[in-house]
Amino acid sequence: MGHREDLLEGAKRCLLEKGYARTTARDIVAESGTNLASIGYHYGSKEALLNLAFLKLTEEWGDAVAEGRDKGAVGEGLPPLERFERGWAGVIDSYERSRPVWKLQMEIVSRIDSDPELQKALAGPQLEGRKGLAEGFLGIDENADPERARLAGTFYQALLAGVMVQWMVDPETAPSAKDLTEGLKIVMGLDGGEGAEGAQGAS
Repeated sequence: MGHREDLLEGAKRCLLEKGYARTTARDIVAESGTNLASIGYHYGSKEALLNLAFLKLTEEWGDAVAEGRDKGAVGEGLPPLERFERGWAGVIDSYERSRPVWKLQMEIVSRIDSDPELQKALAGPQLEGRKGLAEGFLGIDENADPERARLAGTFYQALLAGVMVQWMVDPETAPSAKDLTEGLKIVMGLDGGEGAEGAQGAS
């Protein structure tokens, strides 16, 4: 790899080990085996490099979800609720491996109000992430059905953030894939309880 790629890989490792705020330019240089001048030459600033490194880490997580789908882990061909549960089981099973990425996500979000450039850098990838989630969890092709992909991706993005926060706070009480599926059934009025009667009455 050249210095540009070395810097990016080094920045990714630093983010996972130290976080955004604690990573210095010298940390990146030491991790990548490059020099300080390379950061400015290839990326303009340390912040621009870290922002890109963060986006690459989240993309890699999304690629892992898509890879699981391609291997059948999401359960193509299963009924929707079974497929939902299978997909979430895969995400939750990977929690320990992906915890550093989610910890970093929380730090990044906490910095947005004080860092307009970071907010701008994340806006576009957030939209792209929704498309990736729709494809990763449900196999929806954004090019073939963009609005369906947008809506499904928005739903999964909101749910994903909430689930991972709960796992970070207390894995013992965080929701399982079964919990999420049963909760979805209640929300949709599919559990045979009072919510089901209300849903039927409103239809």
